[in-house]
Amino acid sequence: MVPEIKIVEEAKSPLAMNPKKFGLWLFIATVIMLFGAWTSAYIVKRGDMGWSEIIVPDLFWINTGIILASSATMVWAVRAARKDNLEALKIALSITTILGIAFVIGQFMAFDQMVALKEHFTGGPVSHSFVYVLSGAHAVHLVSGVIFLIIVLVAAFRLKVHSKNMNQIEMCATYWHFLDVLWLYLFVFLLLNK
Repeated sequence: MVPEIKIVEEAKSPLAMNPKKFGLWLFIATVIMLFGAWTSAYIVKRGDMGWSEIIVPDLFWINTGIILASSATMVWAVRAARKDNLEALKIALSITTILGIAFVIGQFMAFDQMVALKEHFTGGPVSHSFVYVLSGAHAVHLVSGVIFLIIVLVAAFRLKVHSKNMNQIEMCATYWHFLDVLWLYLFVFLLLNK
């Protein structure tokens, strides 16, 4: 008799992810689908009669520079946390928060600029409404990002963010960089699809 050979697979270790990080990634996926739907609707509606060319406010250029700078300071904050440089961490998070607030204020100032150019949310061509919806919805998400930044900043001042406790700042950085990339996408999309 020939002995029967059985192949037994070793148990694979499960892919583990922090549940909060997983939730964040699900939320990001949802936001991507939302903005994807809106930009798709923009492209479809653009073929309609009565579509008017949009004017991208000049402040969007400045706001883009602000959000790019805030992403750089967020990278600085994460590096400082990894090196336990808590003073640099506090400074970098503070600057990132200030830049985030400046971006939101800049977006509302851009809305004023659009109104001055007679690009109203309602009562005019649908094209103008899309600019308000896309940039306004992004601003709302950015406000949530600023709130997240403030929470992490408070934790940093309480010495709860450091090389052995990176989860909170890593999640904040992921969300912040996502908002940066999302704005770049929206800004370039509006420039290319006036």
